[in-house]
Amino acid sequence: MSRLPRLNADTAPEASRALVRKVQASNGFLPHLIGTLANAPVALETYLTVSEINGRASLDVAEREVVQITAARLNGCDFCVAGHSALALKKAGLDRDAVLRLQRGLPTGHARLDALQRFAAAVIGRRGAVADTELSALQAAGYGPQQALEVVLGVSLATLCNYANVLAGNEINPELQPYAPGVLA
Repeated sequence: MSRLPRLNADTAPEASRALVRKVQASNGFLPHLIGTLANAPVALETYLTVSEINGRASLDVAEREVVQITAARLNGCDFCVAGHSALALKKAGLDRDAVLRLQRGLPTGHARLDALQRFAAAVIGRRGAVADTELSALQAAGYGPQQALEVVLGVSLATLCNYANVLAGNEINPELQPYAPGVLA
């Protein structure tokens, strides 16, 4: 049971309604995160705007999903782990084993993605104050300053949705349950 109201296009504040409708039409269902963020129109707008901007990053969709799954796992947001696992499988083309390993914080076997996963975890764990060796390891995997900062962008996006879900106590939507940690096998 959510600790915060989960709104829909009929119950959301006027400033959230069009955004809620757009997300529901795009997904075919209303993610609980959106129903929660609808309580604060600026939070919903920020989430959607930053998501769109993050989608234009030089990191490809698989790389962005590595950052999102890593952040969700570390921030204790099973809802986001499930949602981003679904995206990693359906849109990013990651294989099931790689996604399972990301959910568990284990190396995927893809050197560049593993470097990105380690760097994202370091950014989160050290609140940006990564060691020179951690930044060097990212660079050795072929990433530059732009991608390092795009990891920070992805972490900022993840922080908003992870914290909102955890604060609300949102359970995972039925549509995302097959991708939940411990369920995806």
